[in-house]
Amino acid sequence: MTSRISIYPCLAAATALGFAAMLSACGQAAIDANAQQVQQQQQQIEQNQMEIQKLMAQQGSGGGGAGATSPPAGTRCDKSVMATATRHGGNKMASGDFAHALGYYQDALTACPGNPRAELNVARAYEAAGNRSSALAHFRAAAASTDPANSAAEQEARNAMVRMGAN
Repeated sequence: MTSRISIYPCLAAATALGFAAMLSACGQAAIDANAQQVQQQQQQIEQNQMEIQKLMAQQGSGGGGAGATSPPAGTRCDKSVMATATRHGGNKMASGDFAHALGYYQDALTACPGNPRAELNVARAYEAAGNRSSALAHFRAAAASTDPANSAAEQEARNAMVRMGAN
């Protein structure tokens, strides 16, 4: 009597191993793609930080490139630095990266100390990150402004304080 060996279990095992290898390769490809994306984002962050540093250095040296505006005499607000930092902060907030958004918004506040819009953005980043006490402090600072040009930011800050149950 000859024994017969079925090849079906072997084929099934080979097929399963093939799928496992294929899934593993796909998973590794996704990991590699994510790592590359993270590296590109880190490079963008570094470029943005260098851009902000250049703008702040120009402010400090009194210089300025084409299109640069100097803050008016008697004020310490560099609106171009604030605008750049605010834009980058907004992009980070939109992507859920609250820590980096906060950093950019703090740069904007450094460029324009006491600016209600900058205070409001810092407050929102703190709130999103779960730091209620710091958020309220910045909401209060934004609401305390009496600059008519920033009344919308002041009102938004007051509304946020009411929403958070603080006045």
